[in-house]
Amino acid sequence: MSTHAHVERHLTSYKTYILVWLALTIFTAITIAVSYVNFGVLNIVIALAIASFKAALVALFFMHLKSEDKVTWIFALYPIALLALLIGLNISDIFYRVTP
Repeated sequence: MSTHAHVERHLTSYKTYILVWLALTIFTAITIAVSYVNFGVLNIVIALAIASFKAALVALFFMHLKSEDKVTWIFALYPIALLALLIGLNISDIFYRVTP
């Protein structure tokens, strides 16, 4: 019998985690700052772009998707593709509605 303990090694360094955390904090501050500026219709686009970037950082580094295999990537991207399909279908429905 071996008395060696199982030692887990971090795939990502603590420095990387801190840098990602700082980036998330900075982009949260940018989100708050942008919310006070009126860009018209682009407000939603800008907010979703910032949120998507932050979600990608969380998925890649904190959920360790950066170092996963292709099958895991398929399972991670499948719901995003379904969401894009649903949003696209909702947007296309706007063009077929008749306004009285």
